[in-house]
Parts: sequence; structure tokens; C-alpha cells
Amino acid sequence: MKTSKYVEDLKTKSAAELNEELVAAKKELFNLRFQNATNQLDNTSRIKEVRRNIARIQTVISEQAKAAK
Repeated sequence: MKTSKYVEDLKTKSAAELNEELVAAKKELFNLRFQNATNQLDNTSRIKEVRRNIARIQTVISEQAKAAK
């Protein structure tokens, strides 16, 4: 399954790498929303996918923070 592989990759990254990935995903989401508003976006399902990836990244960050305590 593709998503479980993605989550496993996230779990191996450091907190700094996760924050970089989170920022990149949020920028991508902003760009996708902008394209959608101007009717330039072909694949609208990508918005949903990026939103879920952001949630996955945030979940891994919070799991690592709890484990560090």
C-alpha cells in the first residue's frame, strides 16, 4: 500500500526534516488552491491528497514529541 510506505518514510525522518516537508506540503496546497480558484487545476483530487499528507506529517510530529517526553 502506498500510504503506509509514505508514513514509514515519515517516521524515519528527524523533526527538522518533517518541518521542512510540512512547509513544502502547505506551499503546494496553497498553489493548488490558487490554481483551482483560477480554473487552471486539472486534477482536483490532488488537493485532498495533499491535505491528508499534511495531516499525516503533523501526526508523526506529534507522535515523536510525545515519545520524547
